[in-house]
Amino acid sequence: MPGMWFEEFEVGRIYDHPITRTVTEMDNTMFSCLTMNPQPLHIDRHFCETTEWGQPLMNSLFTLGLMIGISVNDLTLGTTIANLGMRDVAFPAPLFQGDTVRVSTEVKGKRASNSRPDAGIVEFIHRAYKQDDTLVAECTRQAFMRMKPQAA
Repeated sequence: MPGMWFEEFEVGRIYDHPITRTVTEMDNTMFSCLTMNPQPLHIDRHFCETTEWGQPLMNSLFTLGLMIGISVNDLTLGTTIANLGMRDVAFPAPLFQGDTVRVSTEVKGKRASNSRPDAGIVEFIHRAYKQDDTLVAECTRQAFMRMKPQAA
């Protein structure tokens, strides 16, 4: 299991995730359609030619999901009990089809659970950048994490 246990997280540590992903028109169209989002800013190239962007914007919820998803292999695969919430979600610059996303995660804080002696809460700040190092997404997320099992 490659995920990290609660005890292994160090407050202030930043993880630069090695996985990157170039986003595509298919990603945008499929995600928008699967989530019942008919916004032409994501799925209608001709409409978008008349906007200030001149091209489709990547669906922001796809961007958010991709950003967090890229972090999973390195941090939480198999050791997360649940996501507790996300806040301070921001998209400071547009992400377009053909851009390549890279992600870093900062451990902002952690504390043992008040209700579960085998778990704790870790607070992450996830940041996504495109290929020119422009910040395109950021959020603070709390995850309910397993503690390392005690030897019997």
